[in-house]
Amino acid sequence: MTDALPDIKVLIADDQVLLRGSLSVLVDTAGDMTACGEAATGREAVDLAERHRPDVVLMDIRMPDTDGLQATRLITAAHPATRVLILTTFDIDAYVYEALRGGASGFLLKDTPPADLLTAIRVVAAGDALLSPGVTRRLIAEFARRPAPANRAATELDGLTLREREVLLLVARGLSNTELAAHLHLSPATAKTHVSHLLTKLGARDRAQLVIAAYESGLVTPAR
Repeated sequence: MTDALPDIKVLIADDQVLLRGSLSVLVDTAGDMTACGEAATGREAVDLAERHRPDVVLMDIRMPDTDGLQATRLITAAHPATRVLILTTFDIDAYVYEALRGGASGFLLKDTPPADLLTAIRVVAAGDALLSPGVTRRLIAEFARRPAPANRAATELDGLTLREREVLLLVARGLSNTELAAHLHLSPATAKTHVSHLLTKLGARDRAQLVIAAYESGLVTPAR
């Protein structure tokens, strides 16, 4: 008989009391995760993350006393193993880009079905990003609107092989590992290995950060 897997510790940060309570109940009844705390402000979220070291933080953006964007940056910088899922009311939220740029692993709509929310928590807790092609399109649109960044040099990609650059291009288009494998005629395991190498070489937390790296390095541009 094998030991049960440890619960995923989830911190819930939202300024709406009812929503926090509902999410806590949902998480606690999932069977493989537990709510380790509730925060009504960004500052409380940072403090509770320091105290409880959650695996995943469900983070609202608009909160008093340090908003969710700043709280995300502080938490992911201090605790690289903690993943942040942004909670937003609208999927066109202008802050999604900044949240991902600040270290978030993805975002959820507040009207996401409960089963999908729990699945999303498991996805990011396992180290992947919740980044759909739709989110990728919005990121591309945001890059097109912004001036060319000067803080990430193309030389960061010098250590990549030609195959890794090709994989990065496809990741930037929002392809999953399965789609990468089919497109490049590779096994799913090989595609996953290439993505893992990219994460290591570029110091990226997850696929969301790889997309940003691809555009900010100039490897791809929105026009392409």
